[in-house]
Amino acid sequence: MNPIQEQASAPAGWLVTGAGGMLGQDVLTRLAAEGEQAFALDRAALDLTDPTAVQRALERHRPAVVVNCAAWTAVDDAETHEAEAHLINGEGPAHLATACARTGAVLLHVSTDYVFAGDATTPYAEDAPTAPRSAYGRTKLAGEQAVLKTLPDRGYVVRTAWLYGTGGPNFVRTMLRLADQRETLDVVDDQRGQPTWSADLAGLLLALGRGALAGTAPAGVYHGTGSGETTWYGFTREIFRLLGTDPDRVRPTTSEAFVRPAPRPAYSVLGHDRFAEAGIEPLRDWRAALTEAFPEILRVHEKENSA
Repeated sequence: MNPIQEQASAPAGWLVTGAGGMLGQDVLTRLAAEGEQAFALDRAALDLTDPTAVQRALERHRPAVVVNCAAWTAVDDAETHEAEAHLINGEGPAHLATACARTGAVLLHVSTDYVFAGDATTPYAEDAPTAPRSAYGRTKLAGEQAVLKTLPDRGYVVRTAWLYGTGGPNFVRTMLRLADQRETLDVVDDQRGQPTWSADLAGLLLALGRGALAGTAPAGVYHGTGSGETTWYGFTREIFRLLGTDPDRVRPTTSEAFVRPAPRPAYSVLGHDRFAEAGIEPLRDWRAALTEAFPEILRVHEKENSA
């Protein structure tokens, strides 16, 4: 057997879909730093809604692990475009799972807290009943179910929430922009969650993929969010503190003051027991992560504003 045929028959390396997005970029950065071979496929390079294209991509690259960072993330737009969102969030992961089943790859699929009703008072366990209240949540749940059904032994669903980073639009960057534009900000104080740095989540996905290959991390659902909890109001006050401006410029308000097309979960705090059971350290406290992430996010913000 020649080397090319040998390589084609043995899955190796990592394939990242949605590679152009914030999380996808951070996953690729982490894989490179760890010396892992990685194939990057952004939206232009791979149409997840095309099952033939997905199968060909996996047959061409033969990855050992696929990390699906691709998603329709426009939560409000999904309310009026649920069918389109479902193609990406529901059918896309199904196509990936089918291709992984045929090629022998592990699939790490990134999902969301929106699959829950958001009315709990204690952290959601990984096996807590799902009850999405939005179109976005329904489409993401469909993707989860497809992965778990098609890949019972090699399918991993990693739910995250309140994700921020340097590579794309997110809450931290929005608050920095508004801090430049407004003297005071009214921010919702009746929605609780866990701010999660995309670079931290990237490291967690790497550890989970390695655990999957080593047989130490069982397939199934995991929760990848920062530890601790806060409200959007508390999150913004911490952003302002790190910015060196007065946190009292941030004023608390209620969800009723900011009615959106898609209902927001009042409680998005997730439990992390399964990572601990797999011998993988859950993500650190959200404040510590934000403190480390903030200088680079601020640098990118200031560079864009000076351009």
